[in-house]
Amino acid sequence: MKERVGMRVAVAGGTGLVGRYVVEELVAAGQEPVVLSRSRGVDLVAGGAGLDAALDGVDAVVDVSNVTTTSARKAVAFFDAVGRNLLDAGARAGVRHHVVLSIVGIDRVGLGYYRGKLRQEDVVRGGPVPWSVLRATQFHEFAEQTLDRVPKPLAVVPRMRTQPVAAGEVAQHLVKLALGPAQGMAPDLAGPRVEQLVDMVRRLLRARHERRLVLPVRMPGAVGAAMTGDGQLPVAGAVGPRGGQTFDAWLAQHVQRVQHGVSGGSAGGDGRRG
Repeated sequence: MKERVGMRVAVAGGTGLVGRYVVEELVAAGQEPVVLSRSRGVDLVAGGAGLDAALDGVDAVVDVSNVTTTSARKAVAFFDAVGRNLLDAGARAGVRHHVVLSIVGIDRVGLGYYRGKLRQEDVVRGGPVPWSVLRATQFHEFAEQTLDRVPKPLAVVPRMRTQPVAAGEVAQHLVKLALGPAQGMAPDLAGPRVEQLVDMVRRLLRARHERRLVLPVRMPGAVGAAMTGDGQLPVAGAVGPRGGQTFDAWLAQHVQRVQHGVSGGSAGGDGRRG
């Protein structure tokens, strides 16, 4: 019989960008990660098939699952289903703590995807398992995800202020939360510096030695005003943790990894996100 090591912590979306970092952090901390994904026989959406078996003996759940969509309807349906399935199965299994990764500013920026994240938070608040929600800003990888969504030779980039944070640092905070008592809404996590997304994309193009015509686009109405203002930044004066890695430091590291043929996980199943 295999001897149990530390806590068993299930990671929903454990094969995605942040999920992989969460798994690594758990292992480094001497805990036992349980990856919840279709490749491991768990369907988080369709009735939660395989969840009961996967959560047997699990102490905590970290939910970094994601769906790639800009549709409010699809986002709400996904996060509602996944949240309810995880919480119901967690309650049956005796899970003591449910931790969710959310996004800074989802209650101030009316994007369709953000409505799904708001529904996720609502489901967790009303669920049967003690919970913590960590809202984080966009990841450094968001610039690359934005660029790679648009076919060459153009690069259509929304005008947006953000305070990007390293995905690995987000994972560290999620694991710290999971190993402690439920906190409810944790303080917002952001990176060390406010950036313009358009500038981030231009620096990324230079680093990749790629020539594309960058077309900054302001989103219409209140959404555009929030994105170009402070809507996706931590609330002024609020006390919260700040990551240490800047976007430029991430970019230098990322380019070096690509040059050496090492996968840096530029998108992943839980990539950001706006």
